[in-house]
Amino acid sequence: MQVLGVITARGGSKGIPRKNLAPLLGKPLLYYTIKAAQRSKRLTRTILTSDDEEIIAVGKQLGVDVPFVRPPHLAGDDASSLEVVLHATQFMEAEENKTYDAVFLLQPTAPLRGAQDIDAALELLDSSEADAVVSVAKVDDPHPVKMVVLRGGFVHPFLPGRWREDLRRQELEPVYCLNGAVYCMWREVLFEQKSLWGKKTVAYVMPAERSVNIDSRLDLMLAEKILRGRT
Repeated sequence: MQVLGVITARGGSKGIPRKNLAPLLGKPLLYYTIKAAQRSKRLTRTILTSDDEEIIAVGKQLGVDVPFVRPPHLAGDDASSLEVVLHATQFMEAEENKTYDAVFLLQPTAPLRGAQDIDAALELLDSSEADAVVSVAKVDDPHPVKMVVLRGGFVHPFLPGRWREDLRRQELEPVYCLNGAVYCMWREVLFEQKSLWGKKTVAYVMPAERSVNIDSRLDLMLAEKILRGRT
């Protein structure tokens, strides 16, 4: 199976300025995704797509291929990951005169994702009848049934049809959230369905300690604490 890994790292960021280069244990956030991709046994080729000169330079220093500069219209807040991955795949297939079987979106905001997660997700895609595989993590607390919304200062259940005052934890159905670490799909799904998910999506379940998604400084602190615990 020929698989193209696409690392997406634009220069702009609202939550953390220059997030993809934010230091994490003395290394740029981007480092962890690049190294995981390089250690993967199932990615055929990995590229970095970015509009930012500094990110491109750092990526090249870390040994990842940067075959083009991302066009400005794909680097703004309104550009979708789907558009970015489509552009990168189209460029590479035209450049190499070949067709990939599958594509793997690698977001630097999931620094705790390892090569084993990449390879296991691709194995799941290859062995299942799914269109795509996405990663999820179990939500233990707070469970969505316990969440509330405020209207005029008054508390209302977020899921009124599911909530009751005497609801016990043991009665709650397990729920999962996307953790941003894995999005892999067959090429046909990407191009024909114009989707990163397709119509049949299988979940790759990851533990909490590899599921931190960097969106705030607090997330960076948590990721750092977990990484320090590994050494």
